[in-house]
Amino acid sequence: MHARLFPIMAVLAALLAPAAAASDLTVFAAASMREAMERIASGFEDQTGTKVVFSFAGTGALARQIEAGAPADLFVSADADWMDYVTENGSVDPAGVRQVASNALVLVGARGAAALELEASTIADFLNDQRMAMADPDTVPAGRYGRIALENLGLWQSVAGRLAPMENVRIALASVARGDTPLGLVYRTDAEVEPNVAVLAVLPISSHPEIRYLAAVTETSANPAAEPFLDYLTGPDAREILQSLGFVTDKVE
Repeated sequence: MHARLFPIMAVLAALLAPAAAASDLTVFAAASMREAMERIASGFEDQTGTKVVFSFAGTGALARQIEAGAPADLFVSADADWMDYVTENGSVDPAGVRQVASNALVLVGARGAAALELEASTIADFLNDQRMAMADPDTVPAGRYGRIALENLGLWQSVAGRLAPMENVRIALASVARGDTPLGLVYRTDAEVEPNVAVLAVLPISSHPEIRYLAAVTETSANPAAEPFLDYLTGPDAREILQSLGFVTDKVE
């Protein structure tokens, strides 16, 4: 039933999205890139005078909205699978896809909490009878990366029955920051912008596929600022902003 309702919900979300002025550039971007994208957009606006309007959400939700006809000029995805999805359905030209940055995964807890060893018994004891917040591993890139990493580290079985799956990684982060959950799995960059959490453990890069942020202009965009913004997003000013927020850009060509 949920699978049948999802396309309908995506269409409704597209229709109900706030209307932007005709000259505005509309960017659909992964929630984990909010601060970076807003700073990058500010620089672009200063240089060009073009206003950039964002819709931030989980990558899967955004991809579905674009498929349903939402008026996005650019799509910034938190992984390759959802970018492949929009290219395969004709929403994005695969030849125009560019890599923007990479990231890492961490476990976070309340500010002041002690470091946590990546051991099943240690994590189980830390959680006790509470839950671990993470983005939904079935639909959200951060959750999918997290599940792969935990499986490869032999930790998945110790947390699988104690998950609090969230709509996107920022909601998982907020859950830990508020104290609703004692532990969360988020991107390293998320932890760096939230003062009320502490990084308890860093998941090895080798435990999961490379976290690739990809961007592309949509096929329906007629905005002349779309390609220049994509150029700016992959240029030196944007890279400096991304690096300052903890994103990895040295592997981006």
